[in-house]
Amino acid sequence: MTGTVGRTWLFVPGTTPQRFARAAASGADEVVLDLEDAVAVDAKPFARAAAATWLSGEGRAWVRVNAMGTPWHDDDVTALVNLPGLAGLVVPKAEDPVALAALAGSLPAGLPLVALVESAVGVHRAVEIAQAKGVGRLAFGSLDFAVDVRADHTENALLLARSTLVLASRVAGLPAPIDGVTTSVDDGGLVAADARRAAVLGFGGKLCIHPAQLEPVARAFAPSEQQLDWARAVVAAASTSVGAVFAGPDGHMIDKPVIDHAHAILRA
Repeated sequence: MTGTVGRTWLFVPGTTPQRFARAAASGADEVVLDLEDAVAVDAKPFARAAAATWLSGEGRAWVRVNAMGTPWHDDDVTALVNLPGLAGLVVPKAEDPVALAALAGSLPAGLPLVALVESAVGVHRAVEIAQAKGVGRLAFGSLDFAVDVRADHTENALLLARSTLVLASRVAGLPAPIDGVTTSVDDGGLVAADARRAAVLGFGGKLCIHPAQLEPVARAFAPSEQQLDWARAVVAAASTSVGAVFAGPDGHMIDKPVIDHAHAILRA
């Protein structure tokens, strides 16, 4: 599904329409207008109307609607579903693959869903969610997940959940999942470290909450020059080798999985 392979996904509260155009011009791969966690209950109608107005014109963005089963979800979908600028829906608290498929069936053909997994149930059912009709990608709501399982929001505590989403995405043939937010907006080193950790685990992108986070996140998910040089050297060596297994330019063994990895780096 087109539009689901971006590395940087920038949230913008639906209550700040003056920031929509700036977010679109920020360089983010995808912009997500947020009608859920960033919007107070009494501001939900305003945020929905602001998103609908922008997407009715020249604006293009994803929208994080309110979760299925909440009083605002149906109104969100009804207001947005046929707007020309709607790239897709980010569905929070994703737990029920049947409900996700039903939602997808009510949308125009080809309009994708990003299933935002934020609970123990969601992680437990990750493969079913990833395989649900209309789901184009998984994302990890790490903050809500940590609260749900009563864990600290730390690398070790969330490792199993992260790896589960990576495996589920691969099983379902989806692009690599999107990691959760880093709450610090002014610590570029922390943002970069979080993004690098996610990339090492097999994630393909990250949710961002401020334009300052975009550059370190994009850099973390892009191959480094060292990786590109290695991949080019491996592919070059493979093209002249007569055997299935041989020594590479760095003295390490090269076989088909190593060659496939090199090609994947060059395609990234």
